[in-house]
Amino acid sequence: MKKKRTSRKPLFEVRHSPVHGFGVFALRRIRKGTTVTEYIGDRISHAEADRRYENKAADDNHTFLFTVDSRTVIDGGVGGNDARFINHGCDPNCESVTNDKRIFVEAIRTIQRGEELAYDYQIQRDRDDPPNVDEIFACRCGAASCRGSMLEAPKKKRRKRKKTPARRARPPPHSKSAPARQAGRRETSFRTTGRGKATAKKRARAP
Repeated sequence: MKKKRTSRKPLFEVRHSPVHGFGVFALRRIRKGTTVTEYIGDRISHAEADRRYENKAADDNHTFLFTVDSRTVIDGGVGGNDARFINHGCDPNCESVTNDKRIFVEAIRTIQRGEELAYDYQIQRDRDDPPNVDEIFACRCGAASCRGSMLEAPKKKRRKRKKTPARRARPPPHSKSAPARQAGRRETSFRTTGRGKATAKKRARAP
C-alpha cells in the first residue's frame, strides 16, 4: 500500500499588518538562507514604468515597482504574487537577491512562526524629490535601528577642509631662541600625513 504524500504547510500567508496595510507572515519556522519566494510581476522598461504611473500623486507612497537593472523594472502590481506584500524593515529578517535578472527574497536569519517578513526596500532617491519625501515614505517598522524612512540612506555631503593659516617655522636648534634640551632626553619628531576627505516614480532597488 502506497503511503499518501502529505504536502508541507506553506511558508507564509498574507494578512493585515500592524506595520502597514497587508504583510507576509511565517506559517512555520524558516531557516536562515531559505529562498522564501520570488518577486514576480510584469517585466517592463523604466520608460514604461514612468508612463504607467505618470499620474500618480506625489504623496502616494504605494509602489510595487522593483528595479532589476538599468533596463528592466518588475511591476508587481501587474501579474504579481504575494511577494509584493512583504513590508519594508530597517532591521529585516530577509533580503532581496538578484539571480539571472530575477529577484528572490531570502531569509538572512531564522524566522519563527508568526513573525512578519521584511526586507530593506532602499527606495532610490531622485533629484526632483519634494522636501518632505522622507515623510511621504516614512517607515513605521518600530525597530531600534529604524532610520525613519523607506528610502535609501542619504549620501553624506563631503565637508570642505578649512584652510589653516601657515605656521611660523620654528627656529633651528642652534638659534639662540631655541629652548635648551634636557640632558639625557632623546627627542623624536613624528610626521603625520592626513588624507583629506577630499525620477518621481519610486521603486525598490535590487542589490
